[in-house]
Amino acid sequence: MSVKSLDTSALAGGAQTGFTTPTYDSTLATAPGPNGVLWIVSGKGGTQANVRLHSISDPFSVLVQIPQQYKLLPNANPITGLRGAIPRNTLFLKLTKGVQVASGVTVPMVVRLSADIPAGADAYDAANIRAAWSYLVGVLNDQSAGFGDTSVDGVL
Repeated sequence: MSVKSLDTSALAGGAQTGFTTPTYDSTLATAPGPNGVLWIVSGKGGTQANVRLHSISDPFSVLVQIPQQYKLLPNANPITGLRGAIPRNTLFLKLTKGVQVASGVTVPMVVRLSADIPAGADAYDAANIRAAWSYLVGVLNDQSAGFGDTSVDGVL
């Protein structure tokens, strides 16, 4: 399953203070380039008072981009056996959510996640790439309400 196959109905959201069983319906939209996929939040469920859905002036979307061209592991030097700098392939995720900063004033909040994966690791150490994503998603799920609370009250 690739990242392009997001569950578009009733995606379970993470726990948040003041929300009860949040879910999100997503619609595939046109990404800004051929190397990305964009989903907009088109519906919501559970109790999420005052949460607004996606619109042009009040976005609620997730963009995932992959490299336009993947970099490969360079060959080892035939004499020394050493390799030069190992290039990285970057997977990029950007969540954009409109937030109000004053009455009638909506400004996009942007959350960025970037993974710089060393070229060659996909073939040589796929299990540990998967483990890194698994752990990160687990941390995000476990700390969902904590990130929300800290973003609002400034306390770690």
